[in-house]
Amino acid sequence: MLTFLLSVGTTSAVAQELQPPVGDDNATRSNPPSAQRETLDEIVVTATRRAERLQNVPVAVTAVTPDTLDRTSVADVRGLTQIVPGFFGGRAAGVFLPVIRGVGSNSISVGDESNIATYVDGVYQGDPFSTWTDLVKVERIEVLRGPQGTIFGRNATGGLINVITPDPSFNLEGSLSGRVAMLDTGDGDYNFRGYLTGGLTDTIAADISGIYRKSDDFVDDLVRGGKAGGYRVIDVRSKLMFKPNDDAKIVLTGEIFDRRGSENVYQPYENNTSGRAFPGAILPTKPWQLSADLRPLLRIRRHNFALQTSFDFGGVSLETTGAYANNKTHQETDSDSSNILLATFVAPNIQSKIFSQEVRLLSSAPGPLQWIAGVYYFHLDGDAHFILNSRTDPSLPLTVRTFNPKLQTKSYAGFGEATYEVVPNLFVTAGIRYTHEKRQFDQVFNGVSLFPDTAKKSFDRVTYKGAARYNINNDANIYVSYSTGFKSGVFNMVGAAPVATDPEKIKALEGGVKADLTSFLRTNLALYHYKYSNLQVTARDPSGPGYILQNAATATIYGGELEVTLAPSRQFQVRGSVAYNHAEYDQFLQAQVFIPRPTGGNIVTQADASGKQLPRAPRWTFNIGPSYEVPLGSGTLNLNASLYHSSTVYFDFLNTAKQDDYNLINTEIGWTTADERLRFTIWTSNLTNAKVIQEIRPGALGSDLRYELPRRIGIGATFNF
Repeated sequence: MLTFLLSVGTTSAVAQELQPPVGDDNATRSNPPSAQRETLDEIVVTATRRAERLQNVPVAVTAVTPDTLDRTSVADVRGLTQIVPGFFGGRAAGVFLPVIRGVGSNSISVGDESNIATYVDGVYQGDPFSTWTDLVKVERIEVLRGPQGTIFGRNATGGLINVITPDPSFNLEGSLSGRVAMLDTGDGDYNFRGYLTGGLTDTIAADISGIYRKSDDFVDDLVRGGKAGGYRVIDVRSKLMFKPNDDAKIVLTGEIFDRRGSENVYQPYENNTSGRAFPGAILPTKPWQLSADLRPLLRIRRHNFALQTSFDFGGVSLETTGAYANNKTHQETDSDSSNILLATFVAPNIQSKIFSQEVRLLSSAPGPLQWIAGVYYFHLDGDAHFILNSRTDPSLPLTVRTFNPKLQTKSYAGFGEATYEVVPNLFVTAGIRYTHEKRQFDQVFNGVSLFPDTAKKSFDRVTYKGAARYNINNDANIYVSYSTGFKSGVFNMVGAAPVATDPEKIKALEGGVKADLTSFLRTNLALYHYKYSNLQVTARDPSGPGYILQNAATATIYGGELEVTLAPSRQFQVRGSVAYNHAEYDQFLQAQVFIPRPTGGNIVTQADASGKQLPRAPRWTFNIGPSYEVPLGSGTLNLNASLYHSSTVYFDFLNTAKQDDYNLINTEIGWTTADERLRFTIWTSNLTNAKVIQEIRPGALGSDLRYELPRRIGIGATFNF
């Protein structure tokens, strides 16, 4: 029996109409929206690489506007967990690891990209450390659920996150905003942003945006005294646009990002650490405490550039996207999460250099046939220096192991997709992509090269998609799609074997209904069923710090999502969604598992995890966010709240390490002047101060965890000019 998942086109309560980005002003023009619409505004998305109404796209996609981000206290892409159905913002060390409908990666190696692709302004973020995206100035964020293996391609096995920032304006305008909060621990949290744009000439415009985010250390250090766990983020991004006429546009983008702090703080899960067996061990007694012989450190630095062009030749448009990124990461963690020096992991340098280029041709004239075709190239060079220190007893000398891996990835692809209106209101879509990838791997262990020759492995794959959409009327349609996804095999960056994993593959059937039932009620429903094979999974190395990489066998995932926007008036709106996700291993006979020892630490063995729930894939999630506006003085008072509920989240293959059901509540009271130039807010996040586990890492030396932030209460102000 096919169970279902409730999925809605999650949008802001009353979403603002969005302008298409570079080169996407050729949206399908069949079946325009009803002229009777009153309180449900239209949303334009680029989920199909061209601008279309959200309600017309035969894909489960959630479009999140800046208004929703602000009013739900979402500061980065991880926060989308609370507002996007089927989405979990996972994390490991300094790496953002998103999961959509149970599909996601837990690897933190350069050259092993997530199977949930992240794009920023059409540029694929090809390194796990580059997907940590702060939301400086965005136009919208689109989260596409399900394989996107044709027009997006690389590593979109389970879906993708598409962050879209505004192009520069020829009008002089900008904004300044600040949010200051106090954590429940008594420490401060600060968020300042600025944006400025304007025309330099009649054909050239530019903008610059910047963010400064800081959280004071808020985790009590039980060993050295004082606190840890804070971070500081600086992100500066600028665009230069040349637009000689309406048919041509060239945009150059540059960004500098710097994040540093001691936020990778771990403490034992259920007091499970090998360190507790030795005299002098100090164990945390409550959340947000640190007992470690090594003060944690995390620093991520990157700079990137992108050049996008768009030319309309009358009926056909040519678009190009080229990008370069340089990412550097430094991290240090205590691997046994105790003050007893048993193991540490130090990575003073993890670096990747990435170049990508895409060229697309697409139809730009109205008509029954709309198509897109293109080619794509991707190149990554990655290297690192790892220092792994370990011993079984504090009386013994440390064993020091060093790894100096080098990895290279080259990928070529060609793709095409077309949509044809077979008869009035019936649209059929077909797409195909061919991908060739070659990966190389060298490993130097303790100064000695492990392989006589560079390890090499090539992978080829054809992915495809078919979909049909029938417009019941101008405000409702039903669709069905079948699509495939693929992620090539990868090498383990901290491994000693020249063997790559097998590619993972997914086959997905999805159907849904998108309907504006009335002028104030929008309901979007999606049902899906996946067959997922050769899952690439990561676990802690049984010999100490580090990780191993293996293929699980198969998994079946099915469920449904329902998104609802209710806007009975311009003053009162409610958005919400509910998602059900049944994600289990069909067969995983030799899963690496960790069984707690009575004295601390884990027995590392293999076990049958068949039938177990996939990690970071809660069975049920639910969110609701009401918003109410009333006139007050010379402005408008706005009351906002959001509630997110998640059922149990597991973090290991045997489903023993878990975060039980939990709720997160955020609130905001805001006042905006009549001209909308000034806005003042009082807000809270995690109102009930819930102790929510963000991540659990089972390993030989124990199982440790990291918590989400405690309650924050703050004020904010925004000035638009």
